Amino acid sequence: MLELSPEKDGDWWEVEALLDLCFAPGREALSSYRLRDGVPPVPGLSIVARDQNGILAGAIRYWPVQVGAAPALLLGPIAVHPTRQGEGLGGYLIYGSLAAARAAGWDRVMLVGDAPYYGRFGFHRLADVRMPPPTNPDRVLGLDLTPDAWNGVVGKVTRAA
Repeated sequence: MLELSPEKDGDWWEVEALLDLCFAPGREALSSYRLRDGVPPVPGLSIVARDQNGILAGAIRYWPVQVGAAPALLLGPIAVHPTRQGEGLGGYLIYGSLAAARAAGWDRVMLVGDAPYYGRFGFHRLADVRMPPPTNPDRVLGLDLTPDAWNGVVGKVTRAA
């Protein structure tokens, strides 16, 4: 049984080590990291999953951003330890954190990722939302946490004001 809990300050380096394990070197050169530099993750929405022995099995983080004048959440990164992949933990983290984001009053969430994977959670391509380069526009996806939250939202993604 895995327990989900909000990421605490003391979890930071353990989560960073998991991200280093799960992602290629140079992950911090991605454009989404420019939006995260110097900005703390959203409290209560960045979540860790630990097993009954307290061992970190996965983590998900969210960051505040602006799309034009509209506030949004930027989901990512999400990582599952290689020994726990294939168990559905990624989906468990996504569903649990999206429910927490709705409960916290957020209207919209976005990410840069694979449409076939994230489409099953309701994410769709955001044609009029521009991430900083270099980002493949086909990988910019969004989800309405409240009805029609992405309608009319256009422009560049920037750090939260």
